[in-house]
Amino acid sequence: MGTYLYQLGFPIGVSYEELNVLRPEVIQNVHRLYYEAGARIIETNTYSANLVKLAKYGLEDQMEAINRAGVAIARSAVGEDAFVIGSIGSVRDGKLNNVRTSKVEEAYERQMTALVEAGADGLLLETFYDLKEMKLALSIARKIGDIPVICQFAVEDSGRTRDGVALADAFQQLKKLGADVVGFNCHSGPNGILKAVESIEGPVHLPLSVYPNAGIPDYVDGKYSYSAGAQYFGECARRFADRGVKIIGGCCGTTPEHVAAMAAAIEGYAPQSEAAIQRPKAAVAESAPNQASTAGKFSRTGGDAPQTIVDLVKQRHTVIVELDPPRDLDISRFMAGAAALKAVNADAITMADNSLAVTRMSNLALGALLREQVDITPLVHIAARDRNLIGTQSHMMGLDALGINHVLAVTGDPARFGDLPDSSSVYDLTSFEMIRMIKQLNEGTAFSGKPLKQKANFIVGAAFNPNVKHLDKAVQRLERKVSSGADYIMTQPVYDPELMVRIAEATKNIGVPVFIGIMPLANGRNAEYLHNEVPGIQLSDEVRKRMAGLEGEAGRAEGVRIAQELLDAALPHFNGIYLITPFMYHDMAVQLTRYVWQKTKK
Repeated sequence: MGTYLYQLGFPIGVSYEELNVLRPEVIQNVHRLYYEAGARIIETNTYSANLVKLAKYGLEDQMEAINRAGVAIARSAVGEDAFVIGSIGSVRDGKLNNVRTSKVEEAYERQMTALVEAGADGLLLETFYDLKEMKLALSIARKIGDIPVICQFAVEDSGRTRDGVALADAFQQLKKLGADVVGFNCHSGPNGILKAVESIEGPVHLPLSVYPNAGIPDYVDGKYSYSAGAQYFGECARRFADRGVKIIGGCCGTTPEHVAAMAAAIEGYAPQSEAAIQRPKAAVAESAPNQASTAGKFSRTGGDAPQTIVDLVKQRHTVIVELDPPRDLDISRFMAGAAALKAVNADAITMADNSLAVTRMSNLALGALLREQVDITPLVHIAARDRNLIGTQSHMMGLDALGINHVLAVTGDPARFGDLPDSSSVYDLTSFEMIRMIKQLNEGTAFSGKPLKQKANFIVGAAFNPNVKHLDKAVQRLERKVSSGADYIMTQPVYDPELMVRIAEATKNIGVPVFIGIMPLANGRNAEYLHNEVPGIQLSDEVRKRMAGLEGEAGRAEGVRIAQELLDAALPHFNGIYLITPFMYHDMAVQLTRYVWQKTKK
């Protein structure tokens, strides 16, 4: 409801639930559109209509009226064959201590009571991160009455809730408390939700429900948009049904068109018996041995060798490899991958700055370890999302002190779409401004204009997404980044050889080197996820066909072959190669780095 109202022009930062009393005809029309598309479970527009959330807008006194209106509006918009379910979101949003328990209990009890008394057919507890809060809400619902209750978690790919409980165990505890349906919603698209379903170890003994987002949101021309199309959602609906899911819906970004595609895809579907349902456990990347202890044997390039990747790429082919910083405290696999890449002469290791707004280890700390233990150039991304002007300058000064001078300035994905959605996105700086400010440090001048006593020597990169409808407009935006001071460019992954030629032609006069992005595919599902859910990535029908159904070693082998073909197309046009390692399978990046040197005779 919220993202659809946003598409209709209602701004972020207002209470969408207040529209139940201010603009009931708008909410009624939205419900009707989804019903006509085939939805037969209709959520009320009450997700944040509790005392705590409404208090932010001074609306807590209207809580009962807003919830009652939500039920009445939904009921008036649909036929008798549809169920109206009261939507209830987490009060704490995954922050266990941000609201005292007595206030949380009151918020749930009063909202649930209003929804049930207004005639809701059931309650949907959605986007809960922690089992502890879900159990609290469910216990209150059971005190209110015997109304059906659906319990949905927003989870990552760990197979656990945010407070560390295995999903099968969490669902069993909810069953004992009286849950009627359990499942997942929000946080990720169909691929991530499918992984969550497959990560359940053990029987559930309750019906499952899934409400994925329409992929990962992108911020383009001042607006958020979602990339997963309706046809893809229809295909995924069948996959969910094949795994025994009984209720299939959509969360953020899903439109009536998505619902229509899902309804068409499962029309006439015959549910399998429980014994026939297959829920394979999600594949987990194999652990790599810790090679960090051998990294110290690598020495710096001596003599008169160039010291920056910009110097290198002007003379020969140059390979940058991206490794994801870990999401936990174990760095052994990361360091093993870096050591293996150093051994095959990769020129630099690049690390994102909490990409997709998912919390990872500091790339500043890892960059220092790479220099010290692996003796390879670290290239760190700097996102505008997480730091204000003070924090950004402080961060850059720390990088300079550590001798880390290769950086990539990026805007950063909005915090609300990551693993801590209640955190703030700062965005004091655009990527253009960040490039200018970092280059200002190279002049010995602070962001404030005060002298710094000495000059920094940052080599600043800019990101470029060429997978767009109008390449010329994207290049114009890129030229602005170069004018702001960008020294080099790193592109999103490209899977189309013809597009590579067009990129080379379109960027030949921008005056700085371009590192073309190539990311090997890990398996068939990975290919479909990238194509349908990740903004800025488009795969050809041929590539998707080649990867279809492949898993494990066979999938990675075919992914490397496709990447090698892309390298064949890229090497005549680009000296800069940017390899992006999927799921920390650094052996794939090692193979591709070797392939570059074989083709270029390094």
